[in-house]
Amino acid sequence: MNASAPPPAWSAACGHARFLHAQLPLQHGNVQSYRLDDGQVWLKKAGPRHGMGRYRLLGLLAWLTRLEVLRPVPNLGGRAAIATEARRLRDLGARGLRVPAVLAEEADGLLLLHLGHAGEATPTLDDELRAAAAQGPAAVQAPWLQGLQALDCVHAAGTCLSQAFARNLVRCPDGVIGYIDFEDDPAASLPLALCQARDLLCYAHSSALYLREGGALDAARAHWAAWLGQRSPAVRTVLAASAARLAWLRHLPADRRLGRDLQRARAAYDLLAPAPPA
Repeated sequence: MNASAPPPAWSAACGHARFLHAQLPLQHGNVQSYRLDDGQVWLKKAGPRHGMGRYRLLGLLAWLTRLEVLRPVPNLGGRAAIATEARRLRDLGARGLRVPAVLAEEADGLLLLHLGHAGEATPTLDDELRAAAAQGPAAVQAPWLQGLQALDCVHAAGTCLSQAFARNLVRCPDGVIGYIDFEDDPAASLPLALCQARDLLCYAHSSALYLREGGALDAARAHWAAWLGQRSPAVRTVLAASAARLAWLRHLPADRRLGRDLQRARAAYDLLAPAPPA
């Protein structure tokens, strides 16, 4: 997204809080980028509140499948989502993790510092994996392993992400992987081990198909198993139970006959499932 220029009267000297207060009622979309003279910022505006229907449905699905990782994490939208994101960003930043700095906050919006250079996009890991899949196993496996290590940093810091999909992991100019999108807080609703297992399942679901398309899925399974062996017993237990209850996915076709989403799910299961005995 290209950054919009603010009104000429605005500069960093006017203050980020004043800019947020003045620009918030003028912004139409929920998220917009702006260029100030001290860099690029993002203004996130509170959207409408979300209904609870989808959370009840997800809760029913979790109960029917006995998959604890599917237990819903409420994201009520509106002001609640803004407050949650501000709190989570400050907490993650205090733990030494690369997240956008909160420059200013109001009940209806946040002003965040861009993680990249002003005027330059920060590619997501999803972008990198998609491009690398066409270049062969080594090319796609390298960023995938870096994403796994980025999750390791989060978990070693004693916390979790919100939705650990590859699209929410971004490459900063110095090569460090940063984290975005924190409108919900899984740890407020679920035990930490379950939250961290959710992170891994989200990452597997959003990345495994690229590994398959790049011819790296078999090699990645070995890396996954070795890496998983270093996780806590509680996280390993949740993932093992989840993989067992998702075993029906192995009967799905690996091609696109049933759509891209189910193709992703099948690839994720193939990454997570225990290797067959030799």
